[in-house]
Amino acid sequence: MEKISKFFRLKEHSTNVKTEAVAGATTFFTMAYIIFVNPSILSASGMSWDGVFVATIIATVIGTLIMGLFANVPYAVAPGMGLNAFFTYTVCFSLGFAWQEAMAMVFICGIVNILITVTKVRKHIIKSIPKSLQLAIGGSIGLFIAYIGIKNAGFLNYVSTSEGMTPGVGIVPELAHFDNAGILIALAGLIIIVVLMLLKVKGAMLIGIISATVIALIAGFVELPANIFENKAGAVSEVAFSFFGNPGLGSMFSDPGRVLPVIMVIFAFSLTDTYDTVGTFIGTGRKSKIFDEKDMKALDSSSGFKSKMDKALFADAIATSVGALAGTSNTTTYIESAAGINVGGKTGLTSVFTAILFILCLPFASLFGVVPAEATAPALIVVGILMAEAFGGIKWADIDEAVPAFMTVLIMAFAYNISYGIAAGFVFYCIGKIVKSKAADVHPIIYISTILFILNFVVLATGII
Repeated sequence: MEKISKFFRLKEHSTNVKTEAVAGATTFFTMAYIIFVNPSILSASGMSWDGVFVATIIATVIGTLIMGLFANVPYAVAPGMGLNAFFTYTVCFSLGFAWQEAMAMVFICGIVNILITVTKVRKHIIKSIPKSLQLAIGGSIGLFIAYIGIKNAGFLNYVSTSEGMTPGVGIVPELAHFDNAGILIALAGLIIIVVLMLLKVKGAMLIGIISATVIALIAGFVELPANIFENKAGAVSEVAFSFFGNPGLGSMFSDPGRVLPVIMVIFAFSLTDTYDTVGTFIGTGRKSKIFDEKDMKALDSSSGFKSKMDKALFADAIATSVGALAGTSNTTTYIESAAGINVGGKTGLTSVFTAILFILCLPFASLFGVVPAEATAPALIVVGILMAEAFGGIKWADIDEAVPAFMTVLIMAFAYNISYGIAAGFVFYCIGKIVKSKAADVHPIIYISTILFILNFVVLATGII
């Protein structure tokens, strides 16, 4: 135990093994849905469901262990939601690429991310973002997480209406009637977590998740599986190393007419992955002091991988290529890591515990699958509450700060996309500075990123790819 404490510098970070274990379990339960959701999305492209299931676990475990053991930060890495949908529904369905070719693009994206990390482009991106936008990104991610929680809890219904909508019929949310078991289970979990936090009980989120799951079992909302042990490890051979051939790398550039779409897809993968990760680090690292002032100074002045941020960015970049080799779409640093961080996770030991629980899912997938989304949803809502503190540091009376900050919040939450929220903030930040004759105050990387975001939106709008 002493060796573990020394390796992860637990005393230096004012934490202990028990706290890190609870944090790791909390992160795991809030993101465990990915091992079932990711195969469901990617299998629509023709991939093996069982193969993607195993690949998802392998990619998550390796990426999370790299994050914990190399960077010593409490973040989990897994195939990204949104990126997997883009893989299936845009790259495979709309553009007509075989899933092996799409996987090759993911692998190349990982290599690109490694290069921009090693060459410090990613680091300079972080340094270029002004404090007001960093705070807006942090608070917005909290709202984004809370919205995920509200959706998973079933607290919202989506109804069709033409009232007040021009033109035609639109879909608007309304508060649910709290008339079914799932919603009541989530509500009970939320109340338990809030009460325990008010009483300052450690591990409140994990206790709430487990309590809600027990309630779900008692109510018959979920059932214990008849077959607890189910080994699917061999299925990974159906998707691993799948893109080394034809279709795959051997066919991707065979048609000159597809070269531009391939480049644009790789760019879209890389841009989204980079800003999702940067947004997560900024949003959670500032409030929790995981990336403290000392580390941020090391990020500015050091060469190589001296700071935790350097190491964390590199670990995230490596994970995408590893995931592609295993047979899954882009991995990214998971925003649900904030759940573990908010219950006290401060070091890479949190990530190690999260990875161990994912490993256990391989033979006991059906057992871990008992935890319903309604049980983990309350933890996400509470994380959103805690992260909203960042909004207090924004000078809302200053229109220069208020407009880009608000647009970041608005688009990130309601467009349901972290990268698009960051893009909106960047665009309006640049507009504000240019109009106020302060264009020179904007870092060149912000201008470059803004132009790339706009180009991406133009490409999507015009249907070039």
